[in-house]
Amino acid sequence: MSFRYITLIANADYLMGAVALARSLQMVGSRWPLAALVIDDQLDGLDTLTALGCELIPVAPLPVSDAFRARHSRSAQHAAAPFTKGEKPVFHDPLHNFAKLRLWELEAYERVVFLDADTLVVHNIDRLFGYPEFSAAPNLYESLSDFHRLNSGVFVAKPSRQTFESMLTALDQPDAFWPRTDQTFLQAYFPDWHGLPYTFNTLQYVWFNLPQLWDWNHVNVIHYQYEKPWQADHPKHAQLAPLIEAWWHVYDHGQLPLNLPAPSE
Repeated sequence: MSFRYITLIANADYLMGAVALARSLQMVGSRWPLAALVIDDQLDGLDTLTALGCELIPVAPLPVSDAFRARHSRSAQHAAAPFTKGEKPVFHDPLHNFAKLRLWELEAYERVVFLDADTLVVHNIDRLFGYPEFSAAPNLYESLSDFHRLNSGVFVAKPSRQTFESMLTALDQPDAFWPRTDQTFLQAYFPDWHGLPYTFNTLQYVWFNLPQLWDWNHVNVIHYQYEKPWQADHPKHAQLAPLIEAWWHVYDHGQLPLNLPAPSE
């Protein structure tokens, strides 16, 4: 069987995230390596990933219409569907998110587990390769009402060029607008998605919004949605300091810090 973890690198900031992700997969003893879809294969520092055993796969942006690109530019997307719960960093380009659909072209792999470059694997998740397409965790970060939406930061997929071509047709329909880009699209394309436990994609805001759900023994993947742990001007540093410290410790040392405090309830 040929399995692979897949991430997406759109710029130098997400390259930093991917390095920490690759080190975290090594830290937990994952059997299957990481491959990265790389939009800009001239980025400085990609050799750090290859030294970690990461396969680099150059990809082009999706062949969508000019009207689609205009509707999903950063300014247009944030104006039409503003983020009210947190802040997206300036290096985030919504159009880049759709490039992760390229993973369906990778038919050399029987099954892939996609991990956003702002995720950190805390415990081994290799068992996800036994889950069907399309499996994803809920977009849980504020209340139980979040369970009806998936989060596309972690999901299980079966590569197929036929599926990819079908996705392109469904994606760029006249006047189509996907408020949360690939996340909204994937939920529409896979309406009967299989729900993973939130512990396979634990959004960082659970730390302070739903602290009773945070247990380091069961959190498998931390997803640093909104603000990123490597941001110098992190606006929620005080609230998320232990999670930021955990990310930096893995990035610098390839292991979690010895002290993992519980959130304050």
